[in-house]
Amino acid sequence: MSRLSTGLRRLVIRGQLSRPLALTVADLRERWPQRRAEVVFDCATNGPRRHTFEGPLLREVIAEAGPAFDARRRKDRSRFLLSVTGGDGHHAVLSWAELDADFGDSPILLATAMDGHGLDDAGSQLVVPSDRCGARYISAITGIWVGACAVPGEAEFPRG
Repeated sequence: MSRLSTGLRRLVIRGQLSRPLALTVADLRERWPQRRAEVVFDCATNGPRRHTFEGPLLREVIAEAGPAFDARRRKDRSRFLLSVTGGDGHHAVLSWAELDADFGDSPILLATAMDGHGLDDAGSQLVVPSDRCGARYISAITGIWVGACAVPGEAEFPRG
């Protein structure tokens, strides 16, 4: 059997973390509370699409990996980014502030099921319920990188 058909597809969470993680869809289902999101996204090319997703909150999974920011300092947390990559190479960038309860508090999921069907063989899917268009719905997630946004240098943003 291939790795894909046995449900052992893993997503790797790495970057500026104390505890990088490698997780299967089953890990996501078993280790964190599952949330439900009923979404409609409407992209110009396909028209409205309705789906129901279940999975843990992305912020809870990333929190377990131990992002390298001082959780007590809002400004430290607000400079962190997440880059999510799918099996087809598609990727999207999110800010920690979108997820953080002190900022956007967005219930972004790492889906373990879509429309009642488990995603064990396909891989987890990023679900951003507030998006009108589904372009950040990354399928078959292979990796999530977490890290601080670099401060632009003087050459990029001269004082004027």
